[in-house]
Amino acid sequence: MIDRQQWKDLVQARLEVMFENSGKEGTLPPVVVQVPPKPEMGDLAFPLFAFAKVFGKSPVELATSLTEDINSLSDRPEGQAFAAGPYMNVRVDMASLIEKLCEKVEKEGSSFGSTNILDGKKVMVEFSCPNTNKPLHLGHVRNDCLGNSISAILKASGATVMKVNLINNRGVHICKSMLAYIKFGNGESPESTGIKGDHYVGSWYVRFNSWAKEEPTAEEQAQQMLVKWEQGDKETLELWKKMNKWTIDGISKTYEDTGISFDKYYYESDTYKLGKDKVIEGLERGVFQKQEDGAIYIDNSDIGLDKKILLRKDGTSIYITQDIGTAINRHEDWPFDSLVYVVASEQQYHFKVLFHVLDKLGCSWAKDLHHLSYGMVFLPEGKMKSREGTVVDADDLMIQLTAMAREEISEKGRDKDLEDPDKTAHDIALGALNYYMLQFDPQKDVTFNPKESLSFNGNTGPYIQYMGARISSILRNYTASEDLYKGTEFNASLLANEEEREMFKLCGSLPELVAKSAQSYDPSVLCSFLYDLCKIFSHWYHDNQVLNPDDKALSVARIQLCKVVLASLKSAMALIGIPFLEKM
Repeated sequence: MIDRQQWKDLVQARLEVMFENSGKEGTLPPVVVQVPPKPEMGDLAFPLFAFAKVFGKSPVELATSLTEDINSLSDRPEGQAFAAGPYMNVRVDMASLIEKLCEKVEKEGSSFGSTNILDGKKVMVEFSCPNTNKPLHLGHVRNDCLGNSISAILKASGATVMKVNLINNRGVHICKSMLAYIKFGNGESPESTGIKGDHYVGSWYVRFNSWAKEEPTAEEQAQQMLVKWEQGDKETLELWKKMNKWTIDGISKTYEDTGISFDKYYYESDTYKLGKDKVIEGLERGVFQKQEDGAIYIDNSDIGLDKKILLRKDGTSIYITQDIGTAINRHEDWPFDSLVYVVASEQQYHFKVLFHVLDKLGCSWAKDLHHLSYGMVFLPEGKMKSREGTVVDADDLMIQLTAMAREEISEKGRDKDLEDPDKTAHDIALGALNYYMLQFDPQKDVTFNPKESLSFNGNTGPYIQYMGARISSILRNYTASEDLYKGTEFNASLLANEEEREMFKLCGSLPELVAKSAQSYDPSVLCSFLYDLCKIFSHWYHDNQVLNPDDKALSVARIQLCKVVLASLKSAMALIGIPFLEKM
């Protein structure tokens, strides 16, 4: 809303004119624009310390001169400059800007906050990428939250986005579940046991690792099964298809429950052969080398990394083999301008090598690949281990969070006014989960505390949802008594206290924050925005009456403020996957 860049350009230009008129020589440093620490100090601040030496004046003197110069301009942006010690600060004409923002919000509706910084760009985002030997767990949840949110933010920034999922449905880890099922499964199935398909297959992966502690040849048997799979053994393939379907059907239900969707699925079993062909092609071209045992590798010394095996000595592929094939396949399918891989930080080496391999293979678009690395997710009691079956399954987590939210609703008597308390509880749980996972810088590790995430007070998803519901209630009450305010014109100048100014400034900054979030691949920027806006509104609402028939003009003005705040909340909530609730 406040055009920071316009003011910044003006200050730079006027300083250059003043410097030229001074007859001094030298080069001026670039102007820096800041936000004053307190609202009463204005809306923008320009520190002048860096200019004092070249001008031969103190920063205080310079601030006074610059203030006089800028205020003498008839064509300056809306606002008034004033000296504040070594700073030149600016207080803008909020009434005019408020009117413009209200018009913008009304015109744009649910698209308010969108930007055009990525107009014309095609961005592919890969996330989730489950294995078909186990259900989704808490670590996948952070991945899904990040991938879904970043996709929405990039789209809101003007990009055409394709969300893709790579199903890791082949490999020795898949064979381990299959081998355990053959030995101990007795022909049972998810249907016969009443267990969700992904959980059922996952139990056999855990069973294999228990058995492997007693059976020295277990790992070798799993590797032999992988060779048979790649050779097209009929029985192996039939079991593989059956168990894959069990898992994928189960995972699809989890996606539906957590609001995750994709535009296209890729399967490792479809792309690993292309990857193998490209590795062999690279070997023939001298890009890769072969070890004495027959394994093919790339020497990464030119980028300061260790060598990496690309094909095993028995000719079977590994993760990076299929990633090579998948990347090439995707660019052929949909020539993207950039591809974002949402994968945990423990895979940083993998992606550095993958991008290097693709570059060596002559893929000019390898420079447009980006690894959105994120930290690990821990529980208060420590790290999860899928091999030992000590993970927190995504399904179990959602059931637990929903039950806790339902209990909270009932205890506070809120369920009496809700059409569907169970759905509301589910939406609160989903909001709690998404917000908790996204409120931190993606690079940081997260310790997930379910009870803390569901608090209706503090920096949480339910708190954001509650503030949205509270504003919705205010607007419903206004609509019910709207006849009382008919004919009363909106007067923006009545919204003059500091908290009202701050809320409008914050709402007006949403497009800029969406752009920042897109450029940094960081949804936490929007989480901070939501929390800051809700805090200010809550404090303001506590001290100020919105609907007052004795002061209709002020009531109408404050209703406009509520509408702008609500529209801003809705837009930002949608970008980080928090369901909006009219009531809760």
